[in-house]
Amino acid sequence: MALARPTSKLPAGANRILFVKNLNYQITGEDLYDLFARYGIEGNRAKNALDHLNGFHLQERYIVVLYHMPAKQDAAAAKADLARREEELAQLKKKHNIGDD
Repeated sequence: MALARPTSKLPAGANRILFVKNLNYQITGEDLYDLFARYGIEGNRAKNALDHLNGFHLQERYIVVLYHMPAKQDAAAAKADLARREEELAQLKKKHNIGDD
């Protein structure tokens, strides 16, 4: 859920998108909209929603609400891509009998 402006300064690297995890598999988008709307999502209040809903008991689960931190995810994706490319290189070297001399 994208938000325009929180009520206070965001943590370094955070943007105005909240990340919600540990959701019940049966939850619907409407359920989440109804819940988050109570805390000002419509009024662009990410911090208010985060403060009130992190740890909230919803449909037999305690949800976790965090600021989305794209820099960390981008770094993790880049690291995974690098590992994949290194593995491909190792396979090509083995296929063509190329050593690491």
